[in-house]
Amino acid sequence: MTIADYNTSVDLHADGIYRFAVKHLRDEELAKDVVQETFARLWMKVHEVDAAKAKSYLFTTAHHAMVDEVRKGKRSTRMEEHHENIRHASQGQPDLKEVLDQALATLPDIQRSVVLLRDLEGYTYEEIAELTGLNLPQVKVYIYRGRTALKEYIGQLDLVL
Repeated sequence: MTIADYNTSVDLHADGIYRFAVKHLRDEELAKDVVQETFARLWMKVHEVDAAKAKSYLFTTAHHAMVDEVRKGKRSTRMEEHHENIRHASQGQPDLKEVLDQALATLPDIQRSVVLLRDLEGYTYEEIAELTGLNLPQVKVYIYRGRTALKEYIGQLDLVL
């Protein structure tokens, strides 16, 4: 990969990685850190990565960086989240985006990742398998189970109304 290929990768994929990270982590600042870390890791291996496979490398690296952030985050409590929960409790009806975010938060990390890659980013099952290191039947099962759990969660009318 050349420097020009690297710059093209940044232009083409930074927004997609950010959206993926925000949906997964539900924190814009952490998502920005994941994007930064992902491109830093690509820069360190810029001469080893094939330009044609840059997108796959970036999303795989972003997935691993998010897993690292989640593990690191379990060891600490963020005050912003505590205050946000208090604020949401005092509001009236939740909007659909909040319900979706809450539903996604109930999913295990791997299900949330594959559902977001498929439904938000539009990856094929084969691409998701390559990105996550799962085999194709596992990807299909995780997507099915994740969608079913989301449907059950959102299907509760008292959450939407």
